[in-house]
Amino acid sequence: MATTADFRNGLCIVFKDDLYRIVQFQHVKPGKGPAFVRTKMQNIKTGRTLENTFTSGVKIDVVRIERRPYQFLYMEGEDYIMMHTETYEQIPIAKDLINAPQFLKEGDAVEMVVHADTETPLYVELMPTVVLEVTYTEPGLKGDTASSTALKAAEVETGARVMVPLFINTGEKIRIKTEDGTYVERVRE
Repeated sequence: MATTADFRNGLCIVFKDDLYRIVQFQHVKPGKGPAFVRTKMQNIKTGRTLENTFTSGVKIDVVRIERRPYQFLYMEGEDYIMMHTETYEQIPIAKDLINAPQFLKEGDAVEMVVHADTETPLYVELMPTVVLEVTYTEPGLKGDTASSTALKAAEVETGARVMVPLFINTGEKIRIKTEDGTYVERVRE
């Protein structure tokens, strides 16, 4: 058991029979009345954000979680087969546990967050950015430069569609943010 004094960003707790990760917290000591802690928490299963106020000193259940390095190997039906990079253990993971499955390609390194007590996978995070090859986009026109703010649709090697600047052509590699699927930069090798 812990108390609200133990709150920190990233702490995983049990709240209303569900697992939540603390995103933000603020200790407040008003001039009148008891102190309290204002929090913003994210549900680990659904990803929904919830704001809650805890009375200072309230006991909470802390869940021990671990981040482990995995590698995506291949698809088997609807499951993504992941391999632990140190033990070589392979486990199937459902698509809804992955933060951006549309950008995942075979061989990519991921980080799996596991409930340490029950060894249950909670969610899988891709790296913050990924480099993918553009498999199809309309050809760029002469005069389309990097300063242009106009965008066009492009399909990348995983089948995902992203918006890219007009100067990007088929066959080029681009860096994409996995959080929201936005184009970052062209990658030259």
